[in-house]
Amino acid sequence: MTPTTPIGAGKPQLACSFCGKRMDEVTQLVEGPGVQICDGCVELCSEAVAEGARNRAQAEQGGRELPRPWELRGFLDGYVVGQDTAKRALCVAVYNHYKRVDRAAALGPDAVELAKSNILLLGPTGSGKTLLTQSLARILDVPYVAVDATGLTEAGYVGEDVDSILTKLLRAAGNDPRKAETGIVYLDEIDKLARSPQASSGGRDVSGEGVQQALLKILEGTVVTLSGGDKGAQAVRGRGYSSREPVRIDTSGILFIAAGAFSGLEEIVDKRRSRGSVGFGGALQTSASAADRTGAAGVTAADLVKFGLIPEFIGRFPVLTALRRLDRSDLLRVLTEPRNALVKQYQTLFELDGVELEFEQEALEAVADEAIARETGARGLRGILEDALIPAMYDIPSLRDIVRVTVTADVITDRVEPVLTVAETGRDRRAGSAG
Repeated sequence: MTPTTPIGAGKPQLACSFCGKRMDEVTQLVEGPGVQICDGCVELCSEAVAEGARNRAQAEQGGRELPRPWELRGFLDGYVVGQDTAKRALCVAVYNHYKRVDRAAALGPDAVELAKSNILLLGPTGSGKTLLTQSLARILDVPYVAVDATGLTEAGYVGEDVDSILTKLLRAAGNDPRKAETGIVYLDEIDKLARSPQASSGGRDVSGEGVQQALLKILEGTVVTLSGGDKGAQAVRGRGYSSREPVRIDTSGILFIAAGAFSGLEEIVDKRRSRGSVGFGGALQTSASAADRTGAAGVTAADLVKFGLIPEFIGRFPVLTALRRLDRSDLLRVLTEPRNALVKQYQTLFELDGVELEFEQEALEAVADEAIARETGARGLRGILEDALIPAMYDIPSLRDIVRVTVTADVITDRVEPVLTVAETGRDRRAGSAG
């Protein structure tokens, strides 16, 4: 292409090859080998190319119909027991996030910009935080990666820097950068990034406040360039990228869900209230904090700052919700009701050996009580059942005459062996006595 030809340069009157307008009828005319194009047609072509790009992006990102909040809630109910308030807040936030991503692809840069809806979950161990996020990623069919925040450090120190999060998301996306840009990142144990006493006294806090600072840009939305030598860039080899070609990831469409137990936060809240602060009901009407808007057990942004999170970090999570501790009735439901309930899983395993597995109600109650005693919530249920069933799972593959295994309460409380029922005779014996 030659430089733009100014009007009145003394050359023969040329015309645009697309619209036919003469040089003196347009502002600029660009000449090429045997062809000319005016500035007006260039603008029209640019708009057409941009519209095509938006349509392709919309087809890729919004080709599926986005599930509505009540549909997301119905799916979660099939896997997670209770936590109604948290489910509702999560479903609305996730729906708004992907609606924002899809509309941005369809409407282009001139549309009203919608802020990200990153989510902060507060809840004790075993309350369902991880399972909720995993289930949402499954129904949305988006890449998902869970990252332990305790392993993150500032760049240049031993450990994983924040760019490693995008590396893992790339792998979860099948090494497709564009698909990774619509994924979900779950930051577990985020409360462990609270500012340390050493940082307050002038020491270097490379795995606390320093990591919070490093996360700010990718949480809000930025383009991160992974150089050709980075593990993230190397991960996309075979998709048209050379080993030295940088990989650019736009985090604007990535949903970040951070979660933690925040042990000790309740004491900060109680202390604030005991000083005569406005109660939660009043704060809901007078405060604009994210915590007050969502009703996260009365927690405010100021409480989280006192806990050790920096204000800028808290501000990147406009949606704040709390999960309650599961009680005995909840744990009993977790054992039996979800689609992938633990009792159903173990019964399926035994069926593969042609054996029926039966749990007495008192045994299930003993399992729930043990989980409460260990303060592990739903997360500890599998370990309790595994310990109880190992003797039977060891014996059953070698015994052809066993038709049923029964788990009684004393299997859990007294660590005795499950009861094995022999075919035809119906005679019972304990596992571990096979000889």
